[in-house]
Amino acid sequence: MHSCGVNSLLFRKNGLLRCYRSSLVLRRSILSTKRFILAAIIVCSSVAYEAPAIAQTLIEATIPVSEAQRQVLAAVAAAEATREAMDRQNDRALRRKLFELEDLRAEIFELKAEGSSASAEIEDLRNALAVQQAQFVEDLETRDRVYAEEIATYRQAVEDIAATPEGLAALERFNAGEEAEALAILDSLRAVRDLAAARRISQLALDAWRRSKVSTLSVIERYEEITVLDPDVFGDWIELTRLRVIAGDLEAGLLSARAAQSVATNDREQSVAFEDIGNIGFRQGDLDAALSAYTRGLETRERLALADPSNAQAQRDVSVSLTKVGDVRAAQGDLDAALSAYTHGLEIAERLALADPSNAETQRDVSVSLNKVGDVRRAQGDLDAALSAYTHGLEIRERLALADPSNAQAQRDVIVSLFKISSASSAQDNLAEARAYLQRALVRNADLIAKFPNPQWQNDRIIIQNALEAIQ
Repeated sequence: MHSCGVNSLLFRKNGLLRCYRSSLVLRRSILSTKRFILAAIIVCSSVAYEAPAIAQTLIEATIPVSEAQRQVLAAVAAAEATREAMDRQNDRALRRKLFELEDLRAEIFELKAEGSSASAEIEDLRNALAVQQAQFVEDLETRDRVYAEEIATYRQAVEDIAATPEGLAALERFNAGEEAEALAILDSLRAVRDLAAARRISQLALDAWRRSKVSTLSVIERYEEITVLDPDVFGDWIELTRLRVIAGDLEAGLLSARAAQSVATNDREQSVAFEDIGNIGFRQGDLDAALSAYTRGLETRERLALADPSNAQAQRDVSVSLTKVGDVRAAQGDLDAALSAYTHGLEIAERLALADPSNAETQRDVSVSLNKVGDVRRAQGDLDAALSAYTHGLEIRERLALADPSNAQAQRDVIVSLFKISSASSAQDNLAEARAYLQRALVRNADLIAKFPNPQWQNDRIIIQNALEAIQ
């Protein structure tokens, strides 16, 4: 089994990549790929970079991009994990790179429509696309450790699939939008009880599911098979747990969550399993069981965070667990205990956000905690404190939405905050202000529906309109 050698395509000289991209306008006058690259280097000679060494690297690394490398990079760049990491970072430079990749793909599509006369130009563009996809993914990996770990596993699975001609052909169909058909081909190629192949295909299927390309049940069946063939892998049980919960089978989800807890190999895995057990207990209405699981997870995470105070993920884990405990306490009616948990979680989230102001996930965490605090304050009758928390959360969310207008969740977060402020204002009999916030929420909701069609946004609109009619 060979490696697709994706890492060999990485170029760390951003100036060179810009030169390579801008030089594509010369492609119609260039007879071969090698002459094209040399011309690009000449055209870009005015840009500051170490020309001799990098020129050689460009010639050596860009010309022999194999089809396997291209398809692996396409799958990794398009993975839902990549999109989610982009949303967490909320970085304009990365977003621009993503748009450049889309431009290249569109240009390739247009040239393909011209027929065989454009084949050499298409090859040049596909080489450029592979290079930029590799750089894009590497940049994202350096910024997001969680993503780096997740995408490394996915990349290895895709590389293994692309290692045979049949697998490569299936991967090409997967990248072309024929996910279900590609998975069926891969299923037909693998031997019965071939665990390694089953796991690789399941990872591909999970990504397709996360992009709403295949059914939840079909992916559940894959992970059920894997956990039978190899019941000792924590990650498989966690994926199965969450899929079962989404499918509404809480009892089966609880069984797989407990299986995950029993095979966990370290304390953090134990804490993740306890959180999933708590989530299921909460959804089942078993608040005592949920609180017990969340508390055990919190104790473990606090111990890990204390042992490694510089580990931002460990600190965030504590904040998440505190929010979970606060949710149970609020559901039990113990508002003081809920407020204590939420406030402690907010303090941690604010420290992390201050330490990493460019991280959208940590900024959003602060807004979530502020809304939780606001909810408790309102339930306690302290409307001024509730409005203060909601307003602060709205300010954060508006900044995030402005910085990333293509992020549907960021846009909806603003609507949620506007609705909460309106509700608190209405409780204070400030009806004019309550209506104004609802009108702003309606405008944003209409824009969200137009840009990102989703039944949930329509449901949101009905709720907002009903609230508005109630205070007219």
